[in-house]
Amino acid sequence: MCGIIGYVGKQEAVPILLEALKTMEYRGYDSAGVALIENGALQTIRLKGRVRDLETKLSGMPFHGGVGLGHTRWATHGKPSEVNAHPQRSASGDIVVVHNGIIENYLPLRRELESEGIVFTSQTDTEVIANLIDQYYEGDLPRAVQKAATRLHGSFAIGVLTEREPDCLVALRKGSPLVISANDLGVFLASDLTALLPHSKDMFFLDDGEMAVLRPGDIQFCKVTGEKVEKVSQHIAWDAMQAQKQGYKHFMLKEINEQPIAIRDTIMGRLDDVAGTVNLEELGTITDAILKQIDHIHIVACGTAWHAGLVGKFLIESLTGLRVEVDYASEFRYRENRLDDKTLVLAVTQSGETADTLAAVRRGHEAGAHTLAICNVVGSTMTREVDGVLYTHAGPEISVASTKAFTTQLTAFLLFALKLGRLRGTASDADATRLIAALRGLPELIGDALKCEPAVQALAGKYWGVQHFLYLGRSLCYPVALEGALKLKEISYIHAEGYPAGEMKHGPIALIDERMPVVVLAPQNHVMDKTLSNLSEVKARGGKIIVICQDAAELEGYEVDEVIQVPASEPELAPLVMAIPLQLLAYHIAVILGCDVDQPRNLAKSVTVE
Repeated sequence: MCGIIGYVGKQEAVPILLEALKTMEYRGYDSAGVALIENGALQTIRLKGRVRDLETKLSGMPFHGGVGLGHTRWATHGKPSEVNAHPQRSASGDIVVVHNGIIENYLPLRRELESEGIVFTSQTDTEVIANLIDQYYEGDLPRAVQKAATRLHGSFAIGVLTEREPDCLVALRKGSPLVISANDLGVFLASDLTALLPHSKDMFFLDDGEMAVLRPGDIQFCKVTGEKVEKVSQHIAWDAMQAQKQGYKHFMLKEINEQPIAIRDTIMGRLDDVAGTVNLEELGTITDAILKQIDHIHIVACGTAWHAGLVGKFLIESLTGLRVEVDYASEFRYRENRLDDKTLVLAVTQSGETADTLAAVRRGHEAGAHTLAICNVVGSTMTREVDGVLYTHAGPEISVASTKAFTTQLTAFLLFALKLGRLRGTASDADATRLIAALRGLPELIGDALKCEPAVQALAGKYWGVQHFLYLGRSLCYPVALEGALKLKEISYIHAEGYPAGEMKHGPIALIDERMPVVVLAPQNHVMDKTLSNLSEVKARGGKIIVICQDAAELEGYEVDEVIQVPASEPELAPLVMAIPLQLLAYHIAVILGCDVDQPRNLAKSVTVE
């Protein structure tokens, strides 16, 4: 959940650390700090607050060293405070550690160390790591880290520094991401590749149980057991500027507007008009023969990705006839499931680092199921653990509230459903021709949908002051109603609920009065008449009705308060088109309310702890 950066080289460390922390602040932002070595002396500067506050503090404390660690925190053990901020220092003061993850056995380790006279100053589990490494230190920092690691249980990625070996940084990874890169001026470690893109596009991704020892001009990789490892870098095609706002007020608005390009990149090279199918060469060991044999699919995901999974269920069942279940990953891993070699566990994750989703996939592996991921981040933990990957190619998504990741996941699901349907003989030639043409036109279609922004902004100006929203949808757009409500909750802190429109009369209708705006998704599909009848039920109770539709003429005769029209589409593409005004509505209401759009309270981008 936290952001880690480390540097050793010829340049001043402070500017490098601060810029990287700004890039990674979406991973956590309740406190921040750096550790630096200058003239052989180790200094730590920490505070409760944002990276900009740390930058202000450092501006009055000039440092000129070329070695340092930085950290931006999302609190797990210990409330946000200066004393709990990272880097955490050993009692001797000689070892500093930055850490992302949770040490599950920190309490017995802490008690053991306290019994040996070690005095702790924070409530963090990270301070245990620093003191444990210090206990094992005998002039060889990598060896001390290896010994300490054998005592640690849980998920962690750490960077370690000591003034006793001032030109050495040690990185260790178990369960939480760590990336290493280098250029002519130094070597780097980080928990997120976007922090390293300004320096190099060639990345080394540590696997679980691996370490990296960084010295000026040199990187050595080994296992925690000490065995040397030869690693090959992966080239990342993302431009460093993709992680910047490029003139937009917020990353979220930038990423909403990037969706036509992101969807184009998801589709690119995958459509075969001649064969009437989809090419997904990156499915790894999941061969066509395996896809023909599977008899059921478990989709596992969290948050927005779970909503994408619900749409995926509709698409796969429609085009293949297969039985598909969608589980919250945090529940799937703890309940009994029938998993075997005819099961496909399909994980959906933007970051590829979500702890619960990774655990669900590992459970699938243990049971002998095949595993596939729809993922955005190349080299992430998920992509290295599954049998095959369908990359979304959405580029960096910096805002905590997911937008382009969601629509590219929906696009990936449609690609996969069509591929599977053609392979199994359940998707007709006519469906293939229709859907391939629709996919080719999808980027332009989403571009047209974005033209609704002025109308949505005006709508936000009318409804920003309400306390509750209800979102209703049917069929493929029921999950989009859930997603619209989630977006509003995440960034504006207004209470909102999403429901299947047919469920409204089974409880939620009791909430409807003249103060309750009800957003109704009414695309042109086989259940539109049912949706419109639900609309009448809302109006009869005095609710304010906001309709998102594809043809306003079809609302003639119905009493509605607001209409936002988006372009017509094939039914399978309606969830993507309908998502656009809901994203914009949440965004503009949050802006009017003065909320921190990109970094909403209590949330972080990549949830790498349970």
